[in-house]
Amino acid sequence: MTAQFRPPYSQSMTTDGPRLTIIGDIGVDLVLGPISDWPQPGTETLVERSELRAGGSAGNAALAVSYLGGQSRLLSVVGNDDLGVWLRDQLRGLGAFLEVCDAPTTLSVGLIHSWGERTFFTTRGHLEKLSYEHVRDRLLPAPDSDAIVLLSGVFLTPQLRLCYPQLIEELVSLGYQVALDTNWPPQNWSPALRAEVGSWISKCRHVLLNELEVASLGDSTDLNVALERLVPLLSPGATLVVKSGAKGAIGVQGGRRIDCAAPKVATFDTIGAGDSFNAGYLLARSSGAKLVDALTAGCNSASDIIARFPRRSISRGELASHLRALYFPVLEAS
Repeated sequence: MTAQFRPPYSQSMTTDGPRLTIIGDIGVDLVLGPISDWPQPGTETLVERSELRAGGSAGNAALAVSYLGGQSRLLSVVGNDDLGVWLRDQLRGLGAFLEVCDAPTTLSVGLIHSWGERTFFTTRGHLEKLSYEHVRDRLLPAPDSDAIVLLSGVFLTPQLRLCYPQLIEELVSLGYQVALDTNWPPQNWSPALRAEVGSWISKCRHVLLNELEVASLGDSTDLNVALERLVPLLSPGATLVVKSGAKGAIGVQGGRRIDCAAPKVATFDTIGAGDSFNAGYLLARSSGAKLVDALTAGCNSASDIIARFPRRSISRGELASHLRALYFPVLEAS
């Protein structure tokens, strides 16, 4: 056996694009806090911290990729207002293709509670305009067999959701591994919704969910029972990842389970932690890393990023060394 090193963020020599493409929700996030009690109506509450930043699951993932020194393509839309102009500027230089649509830009206000939980208020806005037609012409053939497309924020993009089966089939036909992060459905889970998501899972190579999403999708408060119900939905060779917050992550592939602990860090704002995990995990996977190394990359990436506030203090490529240190050689038969 000889070790062959593959640069973790290299682009294919045959295309102009990176190995990781992100399709889904972007928006403007206003993060405020902390608050210890829910305010009484009609009163005013002063908070210690705030940040206005580009967000949404897809936006957070693309930004995390840039912090880690990686490259990606981001396919989404923005609104036709001042916030849309600002949002496009924040994502400039990240390989973003953002069509302007006739709608106000989606805005989320995230309230940070003193015990660490978050509450979100989100406007419908431009994300309800994102459709298959917006991304179809931007889909390129996969540069190699490790290239991945991450689909995120499906329940905030109802028009695109209608075409998810078609979109996933096309991505697979173009040679991509499909990664799915559903996020939480505002309408909550139902048997019909579980069946719908299950049909997507069967076509994906990487299913990235948090503990509550796994329990809800598996229709059991017992995580192990929920996993037992979801694993049979996976295609051969596919991976189910459970993001467990400060505890770390669990990966299940080929009947094998791997538990990965996360570094302990002090945090004020954990918004986007799962998206930052996705970035580290998928960058590792698209570079040929094994499951255990990709889980470690995801946990360390998320911890590095959420430990910083405000996020704008992180420069592009600043955290590259943290991720690169986790890579192991790809072993091939000599």
